[in-house]
Amino acid sequence: MKLAGCAENVSMTRRGLLGAAALSGLASAGLSTSLAFAAEPGYRGDTLVVLSLRGGFDGLSAIAPIGDPDYYKARPTIGLPKSQVIAGDGTFGLHPALAPLLPAWKAGQLAAVHAVGQGNPTRSHFAAMEAMENAAPGTSIRTGWLDRMLGATGASGPLAGVSVGHAMPARLFAGPAPAVSMSSIDKFTLAGDSDKRPIAAALRQMYADGPAIAADKAVTALRTLPAARSATTYPATELGAALRDVARLIKAKSGLVTAAVDCGDWDMHDALGTAVKGQRMYDNLTELATALAAFTADLGPDGMAGVTLLTISEFGRRVEENGSRGADHGHGNAMLLLGGGVRGGKVYANWPGLSPGALVAGDLAVTTDYRSVIGEILRSRCGFGALDAVFPGVKPSSFGLATLRS
Repeated sequence: MKLAGCAENVSMTRRGLLGAAALSGLASAGLSTSLAFAAEPGYRGDTLVVLSLRGGFDGLSAIAPIGDPDYYKARPTIGLPKSQVIAGDGTFGLHPALAPLLPAWKAGQLAAVHAVGQGNPTRSHFAAMEAMENAAPGTSIRTGWLDRMLGATGASGPLAGVSVGHAMPARLFAGPAPAVSMSSIDKFTLAGDSDKRPIAAALRQMYADGPAIAADKAVTALRTLPAARSATTYPATELGAALRDVARLIKAKSGLVTAAVDCGDWDMHDALGTAVKGQRMYDNLTELATALAAFTADLGPDGMAGVTLLTISEFGRRVEENGSRGADHGHGNAMLLLGGGVRGGKVYANWPGLSPGALVAGDLAVTTDYRSVIGEILRSRCGFGALDAVFPGVKPSSFGLATLRS
């Protein structure tokens, strides 16, 4: 999938890519670095994989509130018919394009949380993404929340934090903790690091520490990874390639604490379509589900036992469909959670309902802060006793989303 939709979304992504290339003089195409080293190693929690669904994911299509009659009143042509859901509880139903993930759902490894979002109901892609990745509204903090997570764990390895793919979520890792961005493992290198143009070698002599040396350490670490071997076939998509690299880092025991991956083209103002193959939402969900299913199969039960993947999106879509059989920028949304420690096969929600009086300016009301959902995972699976170091002033949700990691 590629980013598409309103012009702001596309331009924001380009700015994000430029922002990620802060060391462009040192980096090859597709490479950016922002590294420093924390003091204490020894992280023992899950590898946290954050999948950003760019453009405003329509949680009302993916995890449809089929038990709410106002859903069908608001979406007479794009609403998911009850007859087509593949799992659920009568209140919510999974879109049929998520069928590749049905085994994970039945095995209790896949869950959803609905009516989540940010406190500020902005409909600007740029403002919403910036706020979501900073995740510290009302404070002077300017780092990204994954940077703060890494700092709190004391992770010090050159591959502790990695973003993979062509659309790099630089703001998540903004700050001093170890993080490196790459288009792919095999293309990661310092520009000019060759016999003819030994730029990296010169930098090693000039500086004993700093981003250039840290980047060099990351390159060296990647060169020692075992060759990519997997019996799993990933889809030939950017998301599939990125998740394959993340799985490779996990299987190689590279010291990966957290990984960030992007998946775009969710800005469906028009032609969202019905729940059949060839329709935009159906095909995008199929690509997403196929890539996640491959990632799960590649790691296997033992690998997934120490991994939690969660999705975030800057906002959801409006409840009412528009005249172009799409949905405009909204507010409340759904998150997906995938992992061996997830208590899955269930949709968690403090559901506010979709009656006109329950909506917020035409949007699904947010009853759960997305940070509290992540906070519950940080507490249960990543060993965090308190969240203030990552999400100031936020308490974890109490849904019981995951088992306590021993």
